[in-house]
Amino acid sequence: METCAECGREVHGGTAGCRADFDALVARDFSNVLFGRWHRLLVDVYALQHPETFCISAKSFAAHLGGLCCWMERGGDAETYRALQRSLNGPSQRVKPELPHVRGAQTLASVLGMDDPKAYGESVERWAADVWAAYAALHATARTYLDT
Repeated sequence: METCAECGREVHGGTAGCRADFDALVARDFSNVLFGRWHRLLVDVYALQHPETFCISAKSFAAHLGGLCCWMERGGDAETYRALQRSLNGPSQRVKPELPHVRGAQTLASVLGMDDPKAYGESVERWAADVWAAYAALHATARTYLDT
């Protein structure tokens, strides 16, 4: 076992193994509509725990933190998601804030191996709530991403 350099998860293959597990869940999202409901949330949460790879720019960070905020505070409202995406088009003056060093106690491991869509979705939502709490210092920033 090795440690994922970004989320700290113990997994065979370390960071590459963590990414392979994520990619497998993404593939399932696209092949089974019953799991696809949580795709956007899965991506946002994983990205926020792996910001060195997925949140390099201020825009990509805003997309993922704003997406998580939309789910947590606005029930995943589709129009809010679309407005967030529109606000990120084109040049941006955004500055990426300092990220928390601890990005949640739960990791992708908490949602692996689940074949029941309902149980999987509940686990993704618990993981998301854990990551959202870890980013508490940036909640106000996340809300501005949704209100621009």
